[in-house]
Parts: sequence; structure tokens; C-alpha cells
Amino acid sequence: MNEAGRRRVGTEWLGSLAVLCALIALWWIASNAGWVSRVFLPTPQATFASLLEGLNLSGANGNGGGELLAFTQATVGRMVQGWLLASLFGVVLGAAIGVSPAVRAWVQPTLEFIRPLPASALLPLAISIFGLNPGMVLFVVAFGAMWPVLLATVHGFAAVEPRLSEVARCLQMSRAAFVWKMGLPNAMPDILAGMRLALTIALIVAVVGEMIASQSGLGQAILLAARAFRASDLFAGIVLLGLIGFVSNALLAFAEKRLLRWQRP
Repeated sequence: MNEAGRRRVGTEWLGSLAVLCALIALWWIASNAGWVSRVFLPTPQATFASLLEGLNLSGANGNGGGELLAFTQATVGRMVQGWLLASLFGVVLGAAIGVSPAVRAWVQPTLEFIRPLPASALLPLAISIFGLNPGMVLFVVAFGAMWPVLLATVHGFAAVEPRLSEVARCLQMSRAAFVWKMGLPNAMPDILAGMRLALTIALIVAVVGEMIASQSGLGQAILLAARAFRASDLFAGIVLLGLIGFVSNALLAFAEKRLLRWQRP
């Protein structure tokens, strides 16, 4: 990256930090000035203290210390497992559909019919089939997160340059070789973009599933804190969810940049 590029990135980071600080300052003023009752909007200090206590970083040895850390691990594990399953099935099914124009024509209407269905709407059906257990939540997470990957993969394979297909026929390449050597590299930008979106969906569905199915995790912790009017604990869980989403997206963006560096001149 040249000097101008580094300066631009630095300016963007400073701007983002300034916006974040402004939001925290507005939050501090609103809670300390009494614009909103602290029953519903705790101060940033109280939220930070609950976060440290929940993660067992405050040095306290209370019975509740560290519970938030266990909840976070459960939610992240559920999110990552569902996302990996969604990515695997999404890429495999998307490649099988996208590589064939005939199959795309047959399957596309069905995909467009099922795609808008919210994963949370399937929770009652999943509960009736699997019961209230972690496997049920994992299934719903994987189902909800699969669609961005599946549709992105189909689009990426459908956009393969027709001349590449002609070259593959001239070289007498098998369908599997064409998919691996030509189709997959061409579809990789779309696939990675779909996987980034799928990770966000996996986190959202995991939290909703934990709330509805009473499974251990941040979703359940936030729900219980809201019912008990423990606003600082509730906001600590929300802050953790934001951090999980930010860190996971940053890691995927870094991996995407590394995997697609061959595209840059």
C-alpha cells in the first residue's frame, strides 16, 4: 500500500473512532442527566463494570463471576458450528446448481420461494421435530445462514466466462476438474462475500434460538437480564454481541483479502 492509501485508511479509522466516541458520550449524557431512567438505560460505567464482572476480569470472587464468559463461549461455538455447516452445504449445493444452466432454470424458482423465509419462523417446526436441545438450534442456525452462501455460489458459477467453458471442453476436462480449477476461483469473491453475510446471520439466529429454546448462551442471558430489570447486565450482553460481530467480520475480511490477493495487479 502506498503512502496515500495508508493515509486514507488512517483517516477512515480516526473517523470511525470519533463516531464511536460521540455515541458513547451521548449515552453517558443521556444516562447521567436523567433523560432516560437508569432502569432502562444504565450508565456506560455500570455497563462496563457488569461486563468485567461477567467475564470475571474485575478480580471479584463472587458466585456470579465468569457466567457471561461461559455464555459467550456457548454462543460463539453455536454460531461458528452453524456457519461452518452452512458454508459447506451452501458451496456444495451452489456449485452443483450453478454449474448447470438447466439445473439453475429448474431450481431457481424454488430457491426464490424458500429464501425469504426467516429462520426464526422455522423454530416452532424445528422444536416439534428435534425438541428443545442444542441440535435444534444448530439446525436452525445452519439453515438460516446457508442461503447467502448458496445464492452467492450459484451467482459466482453462473458468471463464469463462457469462453472458459469452451476451453474446458477443448481440453476434455471433467466436470469436477472444471468446477475445481475454473468455476471455484471465479466464484470465490461471491462465495466469501456470502460467507461474511452468513456469519452475521448465524450470530443473529443463534441468539434468537437461545432466547426461544432456553439454551445456554448470550441470548438467554440477555432475556433473563431484561426480565429481571438488570439493565447493566443486559447492555453488557449487547456490547459483547457487538464485539463478537465486529471481530468475526474483521477476521473474515482479513482472510478474504489474503485469499483474493491474486486478483490484485
